[in-house]
Amino acid sequence: MAKLTINGEQKSFDAPPDMPLLWVLRDILGLTGTKFGCGIAQCGACTVHIDGKPVRSCMLAVGAVRDRAVTTIEGIASTSAGAKVQKAWLDLEVVQCGYCQSGQLMSAAALLANTPNPDDSDIDAAMAGNICRCGTYVRIRAAIKQAASGRQS
Repeated sequence: MAKLTINGEQKSFDAPPDMPLLWVLRDILGLTGTKFGCGIAQCGACTVHIDGKPVRSCMLAVGAVRDRAVTTIEGIASTSAGAKVQKAWLDLEVVQCGYCQSGQLMSAAALLANTPNPDDSDIDAAMAGNICRCGTYVRIRAAIKQAASGRQS
């Protein structure tokens, strides 16, 4: 029986240590907010935080997580940066189809947690590899800037 701390709660589960964290989250623990996109860590849909850092869960073996804290989209609002990002996303109606948005939000929240006032190059670097097929990049950038400034719409 393996154990992980996910969104602040201790979770126990049976899974082989080489199973990707994504599948443990979705298929075993029922946390389906984290999405499967490409399966090769290139699209960003599967982004979660490990000890506050964004990682692609589709390629990370659950056994490699060990005792580090995992935060998924279901738990991101409990962080200051996550709550600000989620509010800005809603205020600016960023979401179109929504499939990539959990990964986008996770990357944006990690950016703001580490760089509270990011410039365009900080945003570009943090969001690189988060693909949005609907092309909502302009609204994503605006939401990150709004969350950073603390202004409300």
